[in-house]
Amino acid sequence: MSADTLNLFSQPTARWFKDALGVPTKVQEDTWPAIASGHPVLVSAPTGTGKTLSAFLVFIDRLYAMAQEGTLKEELYLIYVSPLKSLAGDIRENLNRPLDGIRHEMERLEGAVHMAGSVCLDIQVGIRTGDTPQKDRQRMVKHPPHILIITPESLYLMLTSMTGQKVLRTARAVIIDELHALIDTKRGAHLMLSIARLDRLCERPLQRIGLSATIEPLELAAAYLSPEP
Repeated sequence: MSADTLNLFSQPTARWFKDALGVPTKVQEDTWPAIASGHPVLVSAPTGTGKTLSAFLVFIDRLYAMAQEGTLKEELYLIYVSPLKSLAGDIRENLNRPLDGIRHEMERLEGAVHMAGSVCLDIQVGIRTGDTPQKDRQRMVKHPPHILIITPESLYLMLTSMTGQKVLRTARAVIIDELHALIDTKRGAHLMLSIARLDRLCERPLQRIGLSATIEPLELAAAYLSPEP
């Protein structure tokens, strides 16, 4: 089952995962095909089961494939919403490992000299919280990241500004972390309204991936995450 699941990915991504992490967890095996299908996905599992990478790896693989093809634009593709500012930096550090590892595998397989001369393999990651300096916010408008890590409050503020909307309007998918901490709260209701506004801004329903500690009932949590079946 593990080997079959890794077949969803390009050779560099699959090889990096095998070398760095071995075999996928059960959560990752179940999650990757569901995310690859393009439908909303709720991932509910205990801490330490690989939920974060289960959410990100399909998108990282696709971004690198686009970069290799020369079709990757300087625009936002994926939004990761973290309810805690303290988690944002940790997530960025956790992203660096697969980003750097897969890029190294691509360069090694294709030939570093050839790749460096023809294709830019840099996937840009940005963070937007209440602590983000103004100069970094302005830079983000001119040079949007491919992946944006953001808090619910900062997402709302970006949706209320023309410059923020310019960055957000190209997004394809949104990952919502710590969903169990948001359900049944005013903050969570406000975030879901922001994501509904995001759908309208992008002129399409974004794929929604929710990450949660073990939560029950799953059907109610899934309905909260996405209005689609």
